Amino acid sequence: MPKAGIIYNNVKPIASRIAMELQDQFTCAGWDVITTTSMGGILGYSSPESPVCHTPIDGLTPPGFDSEMRFAVVLGGDGTVLAASRQVAPTGIPLLTVNTGHMGFLTETYVSQLPRAIEQVMAGDFDLEEQAMLTVKVFRGQSVLWEALCLNEMVLHREPLTSMCHFEIAVGQHAPVDIAADGIIVSTPTGSTAYSLSAGGPVITPGVPVLQLVPICPHSLASRALVFPDTETVNIYPVNIPRLVMVVDGNGGCYIFPEDRVYLERSRYSVRFIRLQPPEFFRILREKLGWGLPHIAKPTSVELP
Repeated sequence: MPKAGIIYNNVKPIASRIAMELQDQFTCAGWDVITTTSMGGILGYSSPESPVCHTPIDGLTPPGFDSEMRFAVVLGGDGTVLAASRQVAPTGIPLLTVNTGHMGFLTETYVSQLPRAIEQVMAGDFDLEEQAMLTVKVFRGQSVLWEALCLNEMVLHREPLTSMCHFEIAVGQHAPVDIAADGIIVSTPTGSTAYSLSAGGPVITPGVPVLQLVPICPHSLASRALVFPDTETVNIYPVNIPRLVMVVDGNGGCYIFPEDRVYLERSRYSVRFIRLQPPEFFRILREKLGWGLPHIAKPTSVELP
């Protein structure tokens, strides 16, 4: 019996309703179906009084989501996709992402197109696109205080955000650099169209094997976005007193103290997205962000005097 999964945002009534309808549809078609909410992939926050909030990366996978599952349907917005990616990336389960939110930059299809999309996926008529993820860990000495998979970006800043921070950052075996800024962002190509883009970083097409480091409002004309191979690791040593705040994918993180070290590397896991048509990144940029659209009327013909 083939097996499919459903991951849905139970905060949204429409996602919950469609999840139940899909479960009935799969069951009637002779499929074994397992449902879960995306809450299991939401990252927790530690507190200054209790800085250790350590859930191992492999510990987020829901029961029943294993290598025998042919695919999973994700119902929600971009936040739900980010959470679901952390839940299933260690298993390699392909994800069909369905937008029930607003922007839906990471989603493949819409609720109105879901019946046809499900038929296509059940028939195996789709492509797969793999997107890189980051492993983010916080060390104090040799102990791991916190870790997570990251699809978009890691952000490190002070409370409040408009306060100057100082960082010592070592990329690979290169000499450490000092950066003074409101914060820093380390992002994947997927995350290059998220916070990193708003902070002035470049857009990077999926599949390019790089990471990028973007200072937020740097206090120097010389501090600009840096793009480097994703084979390089990143170590960040904060020097602020008393602490900084780290946020991963916009929904969880922990406090970072001067004695801590933030370590990032490309994860051995990647997320596999189902594509119902050949991936066309520029089309997505145009539809979601308006990239490449003309801002002035262009003449269709030229009249000669």
